[in-house]
Amino acid sequence: MKTKCGILMLITFITVTCVCKAQDSPKKTYQEQYRPQVHFSPKAHWVNDPNGMVYFNHTYHLFFQYYPKDIIWGPMHWGHAVSKDLINWKELPIALYPDSLGYIFSGSAVVDSNNTSGFGKNGKIPLVAIFTHHDPKGEKAGTEVFQNQSIVYSLDNGTTWTKYSSNPVLKNPGIKDFRDPKVMWYARQKKWVMTLATQDHISFYSATDLKSWKKESEFGIKEGAHGGVWECPDLFSLKLNGKTYWVLIVNINPGGPNGGSATQYFVGNFDGNKFTPIDTNTRWLDYGPDEYAGITWSNTGSRKIFLGWMSNWQYANQVPTQTWRNAMTIPRDLKLQQSKGEILLASKPVEELKNIHTKTVVLKQLQVNKTIDLSSKISGFKGQYVLKLNLAQLKDYSIKLSNKNGEELLIGYEAGKDQYYIDRTKAGKIDFQKNFAGRFTAPRLTAAKSSDITLVVDKASVEIFTDGGLTTMTAVYFPNSDFNNLTVITEGKLNINNMRITGLKSIWK
Repeated sequence: MKTKCGILMLITFITVTCVCKAQDSPKKTYQEQYRPQVHFSPKAHWVNDPNGMVYFNHTYHLFFQYYPKDIIWGPMHWGHAVSKDLINWKELPIALYPDSLGYIFSGSAVVDSNNTSGFGKNGKIPLVAIFTHHDPKGEKAGTEVFQNQSIVYSLDNGTTWTKYSSNPVLKNPGIKDFRDPKVMWYARQKKWVMTLATQDHISFYSATDLKSWKKESEFGIKEGAHGGVWECPDLFSLKLNGKTYWVLIVNINPGGPNGGSATQYFVGNFDGNKFTPIDTNTRWLDYGPDEYAGITWSNTGSRKIFLGWMSNWQYANQVPTQTWRNAMTIPRDLKLQQSKGEILLASKPVEELKNIHTKTVVLKQLQVNKTIDLSSKISGFKGQYVLKLNLAQLKDYSIKLSNKNGEELLIGYEAGKDQYYIDRTKAGKIDFQKNFAGRFTAPRLTAAKSSDITLVVDKASVEIFTDGGLTTMTAVYFPNSDFNNLTVITEGKLNINNMRITGLKSIWK
């Protein structure tokens, strides 16, 4: 026993030492296989939902569900990163740790400019974060009240946080899934509104001081997709043609259009008490398999900036990374558009992405006769670039990303079914989970004859924005070497009006 224990201790010491050296070495950290170079991921360990996202004093704060002891889900903390431009991020020390009330689950943060909470002192404006306390002991005991809402505040621009002494501020009335508060200021009635995920629907609460909450209404018991639990909601207004509409985002797991986790949304009206949708159609913000838990930044005025978790609960704990696991999407600007008689939510990569642009290759009036190899055009981009393609007339085509090993990712459009697709059945490692490999589809949501598609490619992920952002898809993949080859394939001939390929610098210094 002593010998075995000694060997075990030695192995553990060597393993921990090696891991620490790998994480501490600036030459190796952020350069591991599959590590995103233009998307945020923590230096090490597990990450899931983005939360507490708030803009304050010219700084974007990103908090996120984080487990600092492993690369699988564990007791949740709030990790913390900041950025001046939404692209280049600096990771800070952990903001919130689990305590006697439980783990720190998802939530939101607001700027309490009027000091309604009373937390402000000496003229300092408080940031107030609202989150779910998840009590693992209560869950294990089989109670229904192990999730409650609590608050913390900061008077130093989000650097340090003080937990409110009278937490929780909203106690569970007896609902097993009672979580993920997203709070916003409803100016017309001078009150805070909390949008809360409650099992398979949404409950709205209000408070004037961020402490004393009362229930306003419910939504979604019969509306939308119900293949899984509703989570991580968001409510905000956007204008279209001078008229104000309200958008309600609801993440759902499972039950997505391509399996597992996904983000649905509703467009309607909100009067401070009740959300009323324009119709009951189920709509998806992203049809790909790997966007989830997406919400928007607070305190950005009329601009609504969305960020999602770039993974899927079907395999998030199993993807083949070694020192960290999972990442965030590119931040996206959200706008309303009218198409086919419907009001839809469109998303595009934020303009700030240009801050890491390198060389741009422009090809005009390009004719594809069955296939064209454009690999030389992305030479030197190291598998990270933006591709924009504009077609005067849409027909079947595929964009193939591939490597010397014969691995490939296919992205394209199928005219017969009027749908876009991502096919990762041959994109590298796929055997770590049975549902990972597949061909994923999304409908085309416009009747326009012309079409555009934007791809944001980053080492082991692609985000697709088509037709002005009406159809969006996100997918991760794990090739054994970078996809440094680029080919466009079609049946017969394909006329491309304009193609732009722009390299992207790594965000890691």
